[in-house]
Amino acid sequence: MKLARRAFLSMTALVTAASSLCPRLTLAALAPAQRIRAYPFPLHAVRLGPGPALEALAVNRRFLMDLDPDRLLHMFRVTAGLPSSAQALGGWEAPDNELRGHFTGHYLSACAQLAAHTDDAAVRARGVQVCVELAKCQAALGGGYLSAFPEELFTRLRAGQPAWAPFYTLHKIMAGLFDTHTLSGDRGALGTLLGMARWTERWTQPLDAQQMARVIEREYGGMNELLYNLAAATGEPRWRSLAHRFDRERVFAPLAAGRDELQGLHANTTIPQIIGAARGYELTGDPHLHDAATHFWHTVAERRTYCTGGTSNGESWNTPPGVLARELSGYTEESCVTYNMRKLTRHVYGWTADARLADYLERTYYNGILGVQHPDDGDKLYYLPLQSGYWKLFGTPLHDFWCCTGSMAESFASLGDSIYFHDADGVYVNLFTPSTLDWQERGIRLTQETRFPEDETVRLRVHSSRPARFALRLRMPSWSRAVAVRLNGKALASDTPPGNYLSLARSWRDGDEVTLQLPMHLYAAPMLDDPTLQAVMYGPLVLAGRLGSAGLTTATLRAPPTQPRKVPEYTAEPIAAPPIIAPGDDPASWLVPVPGRALEFTTRGQRETLAVSPLSRIFDERYVVYWRVTRTA
Repeated sequence: MKLARRAFLSMTALVTAASSLCPRLTLAALAPAQRIRAYPFPLHAVRLGPGPALEALAVNRRFLMDLDPDRLLHMFRVTAGLPSSAQALGGWEAPDNELRGHFTGHYLSACAQLAAHTDDAAVRARGVQVCVELAKCQAALGGGYLSAFPEELFTRLRAGQPAWAPFYTLHKIMAGLFDTHTLSGDRGALGTLLGMARWTERWTQPLDAQQMARVIEREYGGMNELLYNLAAATGEPRWRSLAHRFDRERVFAPLAAGRDELQGLHANTTIPQIIGAARGYELTGDPHLHDAATHFWHTVAERRTYCTGGTSNGESWNTPPGVLARELSGYTEESCVTYNMRKLTRHVYGWTADARLADYLERTYYNGILGVQHPDDGDKLYYLPLQSGYWKLFGTPLHDFWCCTGSMAESFASLGDSIYFHDADGVYVNLFTPSTLDWQERGIRLTQETRFPEDETVRLRVHSSRPARFALRLRMPSWSRAVAVRLNGKALASDTPPGNYLSLARSWRDGDEVTLQLPMHLYAAPMLDDPTLQAVMYGPLVLAGRLGSAGLTTATLRAPPTQPRKVPEYTAEPIAAPPIIAPGDDPASWLVPVPGRALEFTTRGQRETLAVSPLSRIFDERYVVYWRVTRTA
């Protein structure tokens, strides 16, 4: 009887998690339950509490709602032959840019995610409104096609002629429609999406395997992931077959065999394809897809990432794994890449519930996400520069709309998506940020009160109308030394090592409280191939030395609205950071906290005294992340 109940709860958990993404998912579509160990809670189950994340989410809401829907729709209407008097947008949404329309897809996803996360009716209505207007454009075009550019770009793609990633843009629009349907409950969006899927099916049908392989050498976003999701949502196997046609075997095969052949590849082209492999494994159980996704995650996260958890330089992997010391520039760590690595991590974490993957989510959350939105206007960062003496180069509002503008709009709409995971038996607490979890299916509410990382105390309180038995699994961060845990004020003895979970399985009563003390310390994060080149960490935070704003003006702090290239470029030069002389590898020997100012430090015993702060807090000035450290004799 106990085993039967356990099996039922596992399936119930799966149905709960999956149906939150799509109300139409059926048990038949959910058969591979055994492939997933832990599930993220749906966005509507988590609410952020007062703190930096909630503030950033509010800035992003203003950014989204200040955009004029008619301007977002302008080139769709022009392409469909419908009247439009709106002013065209600039940057990558300009009438002469071949990626035009991609941001509107991101916009739909961001609105749907934010509405689900906050129950904001106005944001939900905005996304649905845009979907309604897109359906009119699709009807005017006929045949299911929908884009802000004509089908001629796809004709060029099939012929092997230059065309800037038309399937990439189609994927963003289709993903936005999918999210509007599944998160905002708009059935009209599903109808528009199915029309686009049928058009894609017809377009690819005449292509043999060799021709299709050539087509998908051009960046196509996450078409395979989207179509796998559509197959699960509708129960129609045709979309699974179509998804498989977008599986890029040239990249998957060496990864599945345990080989890193990523050098020379464009990072943000590749990662969404791997996310598709991960989703394909979850639906089909194909071990080849599992192995490709798993090896990719480990080789990139462990051998190709910077201290921030981000990866890529100039958008590509230019060196063998483990060789990064020469890969520092003003164009490191494309923000889209961080967004997609986090998305992949959530899949791989779900297969293993490995706390080390949750550590990665935490590191990227603080260093690759929270610091890449400008607090004044919500504009988003394309690159997070890690070469000393650069600064965060934001765009000009309404004149950028880079790929990262869209992916970061989504990231800041869903900042609570990785705080909690669950299985049938309990909750995994992965991020320490003020929030409330409402696990409706179990009648449990969990509140998290904290000012972490400014303060080391985290309080978790259980709310339940009746006693509830479940396991509360608390991540012991890899950076921690001695986490102190109390249950209802009583100290708990624990020998759980860092990088694992402390599991508290018991019958919980309303008002039960767990308190954690998470002491942080300074430690070095050296380059794998050059230990004298070191970043400094404090808990999960990357610290950066402030180098001032000399030579920076309003013009150099923002990428100009028109540029000869497609990506932002610096119009001023970096400056050198002073070297560090230290007696050993412990940065506490040359870095001391500023009394009375949380997370603020200053150098000591050096030629120059610099203020040092979390990288995520630094805007509109130069900084240094990787210091050249020389040992004293």
